Amino acid sequence: MSKLNAGAFEFVPGRGFSVPKPPVQQPPPPVDRPEQTEAPRPAPTISLNIGGPKPITSPPAPTPVPQPPKEEPKPSAAPSPSPASISKPSTPAPAPSKTFSTQKSKTDTAAIAQEVKILADKAVLDDLYGNVKEHLNIVFVGHVDAGKSTMGGNLLFLTGMVDKRTMEKYERDAKECGRESWYLSWALDSTPQERNKGKTVEVGRAYFETDLRRYTILDAPGHKTFVPSMISGAAQADVAVLVISARKGEFETGFEKGGQTREHIMLVKTAGVSKVIVVINKMDDSTVAWEKARYDEIKEKLTPFVKAAGFNPKTDVTFIPVSAYTGVNLKDRIPKGVCTWYDGPSFLEQMDHMPMVDRKLNAPLMMPISEKYKDMGTVIVGKVESGLLRKGDHLILMPNKDDVEVTAIYNEMEAEVSQALCGDNVRVRLRGVEDEDISPGFVLTSPLKPIHAVRQFEAQLAILEHKSIICAGYSAVMHIHTLSEEVTLPALLNYYDKATGRKSRKPPQFAKKGQKIVALIETTAPVCVERFVDYPQLGRFTLRDEGRTIAIGKITKLIESNAIPEEVTEGVNNLSVGQGGASAA
Repeated sequence: MSKLNAGAFEFVPGRGFSVPKPPVQQPPPPVDRPEQTEAPRPAPTISLNIGGPKPITSPPAPTPVPQPPKEEPKPSAAPSPSPASISKPSTPAPAPSKTFSTQKSKTDTAAIAQEVKILADKAVLDDLYGNVKEHLNIVFVGHVDAGKSTMGGNLLFLTGMVDKRTMEKYERDAKECGRESWYLSWALDSTPQERNKGKTVEVGRAYFETDLRRYTILDAPGHKTFVPSMISGAAQADVAVLVISARKGEFETGFEKGGQTREHIMLVKTAGVSKVIVVINKMDDSTVAWEKARYDEIKEKLTPFVKAAGFNPKTDVTFIPVSAYTGVNLKDRIPKGVCTWYDGPSFLEQMDHMPMVDRKLNAPLMMPISEKYKDMGTVIVGKVESGLLRKGDHLILMPNKDDVEVTAIYNEMEAEVSQALCGDNVRVRLRGVEDEDISPGFVLTSPLKPIHAVRQFEAQLAILEHKSIICAGYSAVMHIHTLSEEVTLPALLNYYDKATGRKSRKPPQFAKKGQKIVALIETTAPVCVERFVDYPQLGRFTLRDEGRTIAIGKITKLIESNAIPEEVTEGVNNLSVGQGGASAA
């Protein structure tokens, strides 16, 4: 019993109870310690001071900012702690952490996080991709015969992307067809139909670069019949170049009601373009002769309308007089002998020095498909809206959720590259899907965070033009990024009061021109869209009907609840029909 419990009473017959004596322990040998010649160091303390008063430091400390602790095991207690360390009790085993100075963390840590992110982004980008020129996508828009294709063709010639021999060949061929003055536009208008009629039908693509930046030209058609093509071109652009003809009568035709100038300004804003360069072309025409009065007249008429479309005339809009046919003020500034009153930059100077648009490099990959074709496999064309695309990536093609692999990426010069950054217009060869299974408007996306594919969503609409009223059940064609899809409005949810700007509680019975409403929009098949606040480029759209733009809108809420049950019921219906057919057979 005594062995189990040393403190228990020991009982031996014939003896009385006795308390056991504790075992005698030998004293520990004395420890030889060196003599102490200086005061002991205080216990290590860690202080984090953000936005508060300055920390009280001990007098011997040479600098106000304490150094980060060394990676050594720290003693839990010092032999003789100083009073300063007693007032600040130290944790038994503090984790290694950085001590921020008050200069870097005046108000909150968000500023530091943002600074670190910017520095990391620059360092990582330079390390991974080297010193790559900034890339801009520019779309040429404007009324028919304003000189969009001619200006694009002359830019390609002036920057050396089309050589002189090719241009001389175009000039000879155009002369034979009786279209001598159109030869510059043939660099972008490649089909016989476009060359014979002098009208752009599809969005022409071209590439050029200057000493500072790389550019992709998207030459949009100006005729009102081909506005859907123009919308898909504007959806891939960062900057819009609105080409205006200064010739007497031509500007008035394009700008008055029914002309395409007004509609194009509204459409490029809806497509997500943030900067507009208004190029006043044909200044060398005999009816204009570089007159300042004509330039000022056009500028005064356009400025209020551009402002109404949502552009800031001071920061987002630039007016430049040019002659696209002769090339004056495209690359080099206007000679004083030609025009004395304009001393601003030339067109390419303005493009090279304008502020760069914001790129979403850290976001998940999203690339809307604008066209597809078969060439030794399936090839898709589009602009990378966010994220980064690499050769060998395993991705998802929405809304069909096809697993695909990127086997090759080609840039604007048809050269194979290993990756494409946000903002690049590229051709991508895919493995794992046939070209018949892809349609324009599909989105190549990251499997970790794919784009939403929904049949219903809520959107805020601004009614621009409509003959009659719009009620629940109204149908139109929706243009969003590179997709055009027929939609219906099953319900009008709210309207905005013009006086107060507040949302109504009751749903309106109808909507008319000039109103802003919130409506439920439904599509027949799932479409790839995002909320406007998350991805502006994938969340804004245009509604068109009978060849006119009816409304512009932005998506405020995605409704995904009905997607799965409808798919299930559809599958069950198909199954029962198949069984019925089989039994009948």
